[in-house]
Amino acid sequence: MATKPVPPRPAPRLYLATPPVDEPARLATELADLLTAADVAAVLVRLHESDPRSMISTVKALAPAIQSAGAALLIDGHPDIVARAGADGAHLTGIAAMEEAMPALRPDRIVGVGRLATRHDSMAAGEAGADYVLFGEPDAKGQRPSSEAIAERLQWWDELFEPPCVGFAASREEAEAFAAAGADFVLVGDFIWSDPRGAKAALVEIGEAIARAHAGTFGKAKVEGKAEG
Repeated sequence: MATKPVPPRPAPRLYLATPPVDEPARLATELADLLTAADVAAVLVRLHESDPRSMISTVKALAPAIQSAGAALLIDGHPDIVARAGADGAHLTGIAAMEEAMPALRPDRIVGVGRLATRHDSMAAGEAGADYVLFGEPDAKGQRPSSEAIAERLQWWDELFEPPCVGFAASREEAEAFAAAGADFVLVGDFIWSDPRGAKAALVEIGEAIARAHAGTFGKAKVEGKAEG
């Protein structure tokens, strides 16, 4: 039987979390520039708590810059305003919040979930229909698992389950480790925006770094079957 090369799996894509949004017009201009410079699959919009109308207006001000670049716009929480704001979905914290939000978001919107403390919680989220699971974000007290523990969870999920997994990276080193562990997406946020070189330079560098880290682990095509003489 002839050998059949299997194309290498694609590199993970970036998932960019915004700072809590104060000035949507200014951020929209910055996002338009960022999203042309790096391969960003989705943007997670973090909103300051306010009245629904104000939060919807904020999302609507950001939406053109994000969606016209081909990225999905997800709101951090607030599933009740997703449809009215024209967003593509919501990221929820914990299984209970995800299940409560499902009726408002299905079937047209993306439902992501994070803060899954155990493997059992992660599997339950997948079985309940999560479009992705996020590992590694801080808990309510700002505590996170170790980088090694997050990478191990990503590798476990990647080997066994179909829905995409996302690694929450707080540094370049974590982003590289999570890409090598099998993350489908790498979420980056605060350290991008606080980079003294500017967010654009930081984002481009991270995109290149995770592509290299991924290629080092998954880049060589596998061969199916055995060559026969």
